[in-house]
Amino acid sequence: MILRFVSILCALSALPVAGSAQGVRPLYRDSTRTIEARVADLLARMTPTEKFWQLFMLPGSLDNPAHDYSHGVYGLQVVPTDSTPDAAARDAARLNRIQHHFVDSTRLGVPFIAFEEALHGLTRPGATTFPQAIALAATWDTALVGRVATAIARETSSRGIRQVLSPVVNITRDGRWGRTEETYGEDVRLASAMARSVITPFERAGVITTPKHFVANVGEGGRDSWPIEVSERQLREVWFPPFEAAVRAGARSVMTAYNSVDGLPASQNRALLTGVLRDRWGFEGVVISDAAATAGATVLHLTEASIATSAARALDAGLDVVFQSGWDQHTPWLRAFTDGTVPDSLIDRAVTRVLRTKFRMGLFDAPYATPDSAAYWNGRPEHLALAREAAASGMVLLRNENRTLPLDHFHGTLAVIGSDARILRLGGYSGPGVAPVTVLEALQRRLGDARVRAADGPGRTDNTWPTVPATALSTLVGGQQHAGLQGEYHAGQRVTEAPVASRVDATVDFHWTFSPPVRGVPRDWFAVRWSGTLRIPGGSPRRLAVEGDDGVRLWIDEQLVIDQWEQIGYGLHQSGIVLEPGSEHAIRLEFHESVGNGAVRLAWQGDEPAQIERGMQLAVDTAARSDAILVVAGLEEGEFRDRASLALPGHQEELIRRLAATGRPVIVVIIGGAPVIMDRWIDSVAAVVMAWYPGEGGGEAIADVLLGESEPGGRLPITFPRAEGQLPLYYSHKPTGRGDDYLDLTGRPAFPFGFGMGYATFAYEQMELSRDTIGVSDSVRVVVTIRNTSARGGSEVVQLYLHDLLATVSQPVSRLAGFRKIQLAPGARGTVEFILGPDELSILDEQLARIVEPGEFRIGVGPSSRDARLRAILTVVRQ
Repeated sequence: MILRFVSILCALSALPVAGSAQGVRPLYRDSTRTIEARVADLLARMTPTEKFWQLFMLPGSLDNPAHDYSHGVYGLQVVPTDSTPDAAARDAARLNRIQHHFVDSTRLGVPFIAFEEALHGLTRPGATTFPQAIALAATWDTALVGRVATAIARETSSRGIRQVLSPVVNITRDGRWGRTEETYGEDVRLASAMARSVITPFERAGVITTPKHFVANVGEGGRDSWPIEVSERQLREVWFPPFEAAVRAGARSVMTAYNSVDGLPASQNRALLTGVLRDRWGFEGVVISDAAATAGATVLHLTEASIATSAARALDAGLDVVFQSGWDQHTPWLRAFTDGTVPDSLIDRAVTRVLRTKFRMGLFDAPYATPDSAAYWNGRPEHLALAREAAASGMVLLRNENRTLPLDHFHGTLAVIGSDARILRLGGYSGPGVAPVTVLEALQRRLGDARVRAADGPGRTDNTWPTVPATALSTLVGGQQHAGLQGEYHAGQRVTEAPVASRVDATVDFHWTFSPPVRGVPRDWFAVRWSGTLRIPGGSPRRLAVEGDDGVRLWIDEQLVIDQWEQIGYGLHQSGIVLEPGSEHAIRLEFHESVGNGAVRLAWQGDEPAQIERGMQLAVDTAARSDAILVVAGLEEGEFRDRASLALPGHQEELIRRLAATGRPVIVVIIGGAPVIMDRWIDSVAAVVMAWYPGEGGGEAIADVLLGESEPGGRLPITFPRAEGQLPLYYSHKPTGRGDDYLDLTGRPAFPFGFGMGYATFAYEQMELSRDTIGVSDSVRVVVTIRNTSARGGSEVVQLYLHDLLATVSQPVSRLAGFRKIQLAPGARGTVEFILGPDELSILDEQLARIVEPGEFRIGVGPSSRDARLRAILTVVRQ
């Protein structure tokens, strides 16, 4: 009888909502009822499958009829199908059609959340692309950043996109991390202020923000998603504050990190997701995983045996929504959520949070966008103008010998060198922009074609050993010729035994991380043999090389030309054999891996070195015929693209030195999102501007700054080291037990946090404290007077730093306690006011309690973390 009763209940629950056929609206559809009542009513009506789909998000749409969304979904990242600049209205209409499916054609009509990336602009055609996050932090202007966020939020919400997977509020203290560009830099207070400035406008516009990646996503060596093993004190002092600021600012979602924290995957870490996020900070929103991160416990961290146990543990820890990268991946998750592996109580708790969030954002009552509004807001002229303004405001002038810049009185010819002058790179997580203008185009427009001479030079990449392309490789399989090589994959170290799998690989260019190359092969114990025919094209002779792990052997025409079978380390191994143009050769490459994370690449070299030299010489010749030289240099970085070197990549350093040897003044503009090592060339150039990834207004903004129509208004949000050996290097470190320097290098940076020059100069004249002595719960007003001492207007970022002269727990040698950006006309004076109170003065004591200790605090005010122009002592006494 019990089983029969349960069966009847399940059958009834799958029917259309009770009373809907008679026109009776279910309670959860009644907007006059409380949200909690509506959530409870809807939850009670849901089947286990419907509950699961409210806890699953992915990229997708309704275009593939095989993908069944009849049970609903938490959210979809719908891939744009219209790439035209005026795509916004059609994009909104398409999202409305998808929304109608969920509202009108699913049993319960639960709306879906359209989500997207919007780190520095919505990543969809027709949306404005603003400067990258690190460039916004470099403005040190929270009001300006708030205006940028307001513009992005309007463009986003007008399309019907109701959640963004941003901002990135991780602290970055090692610029080798490829995602440094996505962050707000190294300082807790600056990053927290930027997070608040971004989050508040989005949440006010009804768009859920998703600060990420909780909690730390960069580890030793600047490595992405490296395991984090830090003290509770460091978590509370450094990593937590920007996330707490985001939560306090109203963020309704948080994304977990890929990495482990203290031995537990972040997506399964109860101490973080429940203990800190919910219990300590009172977060009531939705916790989502990074894409495929929850499954990382099974293949990366190796803390779970299956998807099922991974799901149960994640929800128990406090995760709500599983983010995967494709519809087909839902199967094992659905099984875990519906077969009892994940307890019903955990599922109901997570679904309640999701439904509560959807009700609170008004999605049930107003689920649709207005296409006309999308057309109005996206790419508006004032947004494009704002992007240009923000780009200039974030550019940092690092060097300006003999006042080379601005070029406002320059009447000669300008050589514009570098491939980044011809294209406008926008940085990671960028849309195409609406009307991007390159640096070269902007300068040609201002100076005229006759005064601008351009050459690319050798470019950013060192392409001296390119991968052998599929067009040069062939293999015979089943009597048919295929481009590429026949790959035989073995479950072990011996290539003489029968392979587990065979396939044709177009090229040999692999990097296997958490997955094995084929099914049935261990990820850390396999071998591969590739064989086929190599054809050398016409032109220059070629030499072969194999790059990667050292377990490699290469035969050409049955002659062993590379024998590095014993694994030693990563390297590029050259064959030394010259292959003539038009020749054809039998080729066999063998590779074995015994520790995991294997990599192998078949490369060749022809006249690439000569091509690089020709490009270099053309740039030098072009520069020698000009009166001044602008080098637009660029970085290579991004997600999962961490770097070992912070030098300019490719042959750009050599290019700069050779251009400087012409005797013409050289101006270097750097396009990138992280610190750059400049010691090998900076003394030979006249000026250096860090332009970051300046957004679609960047080309015009760079021209504005160079020609003096705008000033470089930025200051560094991250320390620039002299060498990688200094890393991690940040200004707010705690006192050392001995000294700061190396035997062969200073411990000081090339450019400190907060540094940046403008075209105007300023004198710091006076600092006044409203009181010299305050109680531990009191505040003091600090007023700083500065004067523009130059003949042109400009802005200054006034920075206030604190140092606790005596504390019970070691404190940073300096920490930012306030900053203000002020604009002053020539000769004008202005005042900047700061309030110092418990928030700025407090520390974590020995028991990790936040307190204000009595004692003396040294206040320093100036234009950077290493340039205090004014000082004062504030005494704090016990009340």
